Amino acid sequence: MHVQIDDRRREGRVIDLTGTDVSASAVVRAIGGATERVWIDCQPPSDAHEHVARLPPETFDRRAALAAAARALGHTSSSRSALEAARSKLAELSPPAVDVEAARRRVAEAGTAEERLRERVAELRGRLQARRETGADATAVEAQLDEAVRRLSEAETERIAAEQALERATEAARAARDRRDRRLELEDRVANLEREVRRELAGAVWEQFRTALRAVPGDATAEATPGTYEGDRLTAALAVARMAPLHAPVVVDGCGRFDGAESVASTLDAPVIYIG
Repeated sequence: MHVQIDDRRREGRVIDLTGTDVSASAVVRAIGGATERVWIDCQPPSDAHEHVARLPPETFDRRAALAAAARALGHTSSSRSALEAARSKLAELSPPAVDVEAARRRVAEAGTAEERLRERVAELRGRLQARRETGADATAVEAQLDEAVRRLSEAETERIAAEQALERATEAARAARDRRDRRLELEDRVANLEREVRRELAGAVWEQFRTALRAVPGDATAEATPGTYEGDRLTAALAVARMAPLHAPVVVDGCGRFDGAESVASTLDAPVIYIG
């Protein structure tokens, strides 16, 4: 592991940054990519590392951390295939947006335009009939009527097309509602399966977790039944860090349970960046 802060470069499995003005959050960010002042060359962080990248952790989901450690140790869940299938189906069920109101407005506007043109055609036919009965010149009125009839035919076509589009939109909206209902069901199923996978994986490494708890500093106990833990999150995080195979460094800042960087690395059996 190589750590460079400004122009100073450090190398080793254990790097002590006590006395520097670099924050733990900046170091953690640099593990995933260089920051303005800090550059770290190390192995890529694993899913398990995500839970214990900084000690003490700002937040800690013990079951999720144990599940990630279990996966890193090669354990699998019997519910994994079902979860992947449910996620795949869920990804396929994003209903398209359907604007039924726009389709309704189009029908209304087309109907209004058609009705106006019908009235116009009826008016012109009456005027044409009156001119013919009186023997007056009807050429201009005939031309106006022909134009109005043409426009009325176009309006009828538009109204029919609008009604058909509304019918399709209504059907699509109904199908979208069905897909949304199905999606909600699948979201519940995915959430339940995710919990089941985490529970099963955490149970697979529970005894290792109990053993690790006895090897790290802190006052915590875990009974034989998976999930029965009494203690603070830091002790649990230390135990997970000890049992999980970590290749990227753990950043320790203000932990207060170790004598120094070498003590942390020896206890956790992991690469360490120690801030104090």
